[in-house]
Amino acid sequence: MTRYQIYVPLGVVGLLAALLSESKTLTNLMAPYSDSSAVEIVLSEKLADADFAAHVEQLKKRLPSADFTIIVQQPFVVIGDEPADVVKEHSERTVKWAVDKLKQDYFSKDPKEILDIWLFKDAPSYERNALALFGDKPTTPYGYYSSSHKALIMNISTGGGTLVHEIVHSFIEANFPNCPPWLNEGLGSLYEQSGEVEGHIHGYTNWRLPGLQKAIKAGQVQSFKSLMSLDANAFYNDDKGTNYAQSRYLCYYLQQRGLLAKFYREFLAGQKTDPTGYETLRRILKTRDMKTFKLKWERFVLGLQQGYEVTVRP
Repeated sequence: MTRYQIYVPLGVVGLLAALLSESKTLTNLMAPYSDSSAVEIVLSEKLADADFAAHVEQLKKRLPSADFTIIVQQPFVVIGDEPADVVKEHSERTVKWAVDKLKQDYFSKDPKEILDIWLFKDAPSYERNALALFGDKPTTPYGYYSSSHKALIMNISTGGGTLVHEIVHSFIEANFPNCPPWLNEGLGSLYEQSGEVEGHIHGYTNWRLPGLQKAIKAGQVQSFKSLMSLDANAFYNDDKGTNYAQSRYLCYYLQQRGLLAKFYREFLAGQKTDPTGYETLRRILKTRDMKTFKLKWERFVLGLQQGYEVTVRP
C-alpha cells in the first residue's frame, strides 16, 4: 500500500475523490476533518467505488471533531477518534478479518447499504457522541447496532468482541432476514470471543458461561423447543441473560462437533417449513429425543471452563 499526503483546497476534495474512484485507483480514504486544506488519502490496488467515495464526503461533514479518521473497509466505513494508525489496525485486524471469515463459512451477501462503524476511544467519547450523532443514550457500555442509523456504534476501549458480535447482526439482516432471535444472538455472542482455528473463525468459552452453569444447576434452563420458539419480545425481555447464554452454548456445542455451519446452511434453506430451526436441529443431531439431548448438552456445558476447549466427538 502506498501512502500519500495530498494538500488541496477543501472544495476540490469531492472532485478528487470522484476522479480517483472513476479511474479505479481509490480504496481507502483516511481524511480527518480539518478546517485546513490538508487531506490524507490512502491508496491501494483494490478499488472503492464512487458510492463509497461520496459517502465518505458526506461523513466528513458530520465528524464531531478533528480527531476522527475515516477508512473504507468494504462493506463498511470505519470512523474512529483514536490515532489514524490505530483506527486502521482495527479496520484490518478486526473488521476485515471478521468479514472475511464470516463470509467464508456463512454469508454470501454483503449488507445492502453502506454501514458505518463508529469506534469511540473510551466511555465518555462513546456516550457523548452517540447522543450527539444519533440521539441515543447507550444502554450498554460496549456498543450496539442501529439498523435505523445504518451504524455500528462502539466503545472500542472495551475490546473488539462486541464489534464482531454486531458485524454478525448486520450480515444476518442481509442474508437471513427472518432469522429467529435465538440464532441471531447465538451466532453473534459466539463470536464476541473468537479467534481463528484451521483458517476458520472459532468461538471460545467466555463470560456468559458461569451464569448459564448456575441456571442449569438451578433447573432454570428451558427446553430448546421453547427457546427456539421465542419471538423477539420474549427473547429480549424474558430472562434475557439466560436466553443469550443458552443460545450461545448451543451454537458452541454444534461448533465443537463440526456441525454449526452445516446447521446454518440447512436451516436457511428450509426456513419456510421450519421457521424456528428446531426440526433442522433434530435432524443435524440425528435425534428425536430432545429431552435426552438437553441433559447431554447440560453435562457438556457444566464441564466447560472459561479459556478451555472441549471437543465433542460424534
